[in-house]
Amino acid sequence: MDLSKIHNIYLIGIGGIGMSALARYFNINNKKVSGYDKTKTSITNELIALGVDIHFEDSIEKIDVNFLNPKNTLVVYTPAIPEGHTEFNYFKANGFQVLKRSKVLGLITENTFCLAVAGTHGKTTTTSILGHLLYECGVELTAFLGGISENYNSNLILKGTKVSVVEADEFDRSFLTLSPDLACITSMDADHLDIYGQASELINSFKEFSKKIKPNGKLFVKNGLPLKGITYGIEDNSDYTIQNIKIENGTYIFDVKTPKTVLENLQFNLPGRHNLLNALIALAMAVEYGCSNQQLANALTSYKGVRRRFTYHIKTDDLVFIDDYAHHPEEINAVHQAVREMYPDKNVLAIFQPHLYTRTRDFIDDFAKSLSEFDQIILLDIYPARELPIEGVTSSWLLEKINNQNKQLISKSEIVSKILKSDAQVVLTIGAGDIGEEVKHIKKGLRFAS
Repeated sequence: MDLSKIHNIYLIGIGGIGMSALARYFNINNKKVSGYDKTKTSITNELIALGVDIHFEDSIEKIDVNFLNPKNTLVVYTPAIPEGHTEFNYFKANGFQVLKRSKVLGLITENTFCLAVAGTHGKTTTTSILGHLLYECGVELTAFLGGISENYNSNLILKGTKVSVVEADEFDRSFLTLSPDLACITSMDADHLDIYGQASELINSFKEFSKKIKPNGKLFVKNGLPLKGITYGIEDNSDYTIQNIKIENGTYIFDVKTPKTVLENLQFNLPGRHNLLNALIALAMAVEYGCSNQQLANALTSYKGVRRRFTYHIKTDDLVFIDDYAHHPEEINAVHQAVREMYPDKNVLAIFQPHLYTRTRDFIDDFAKSLSEFDQIILLDIYPARELPIEGVTSSWLLEKINNQNKQLISKSEIVSKILKSDAQVVLTIGAGDIGEEVKHIKKGLRFAS
């Protein structure tokens, strides 16, 4: 398909983080962009402010007539759209070109030098760091991010079209549509078992992705993964390794040993060893691309993070409030490690909204173990996203399994009052559902109370 000949782009699920990046991209490139989503969010509001027409009712009558011509309209959809979706089925039945988001991303990037970030954890932060490093080094790039970069206040970094930086998403095997020049795999922990059935199939999918790299390309892998490539790690024998870590005023200071040299006294402001690894692999890919060491050091220092990735909303001597997207046990463990490293003597309250019935079912014991490590735990009901309920899979079931007496299950309307009754000095909201929409209410409630 020649995207240059397409005038109209209609996105079903336009408010999704990956879909909205495409919407921004096409809008900037002078396409007419419109779409549907079931819920108004800050992301849809931002798109509407850019002139994108969005409606929130699954109805063909709501679609602008200009987008009902199959000759000049491309329809893009997210896999989260249910099979019975009226608009989706209308477009499929009436001769429109209907492509999955990942396929469109593959079309956009196929004629660029593509750097792809894969892995069950760390994709968004790593992609965001990599995009920022290349941008600051003057590379002509387009970066599609799975989160809102704090540096650019967007999930799209646009400075040209020679180079593309993308998240290679393993969900629904979407990353197999890409053909990157440089790619990394950060992790291959079991996830999306509703798609893959078993962990071995997920691992096979990552191995298949590694074969999509162009003939002269390079694969980077976290040390210990069962794949051959350029390795990275912390204080080990990897090709790229972090050494001599110090923490000063909440900032990591460290050295990086590369295959050719040692970069000394680098600074990075995101907490957590997992974020150090994210920074390291982004740095390694930028080095292999050809960026200068001094420019990379400066760019790393100026990186601010991604919205909802250990994002501080209140940071005083008396109270710290952090919001994070973590929705897998290993991600919760990483958040726990980071908060204990930064606040070793503080009482920590974690408010967690489980995401998906299948994920909760598949990792129930691991979730319970991860959450039990916090001083206090509050659970919300499971956020279903694309799923229907599964009998017996509830937040009450998870609550029973948590080995900590300071636990409770509440409704979203009770969050602020429960925090105010708590003696916690650090409050975390965690989850990939709509818990992020509660942040503004929590901030207002806590500041009003103080």
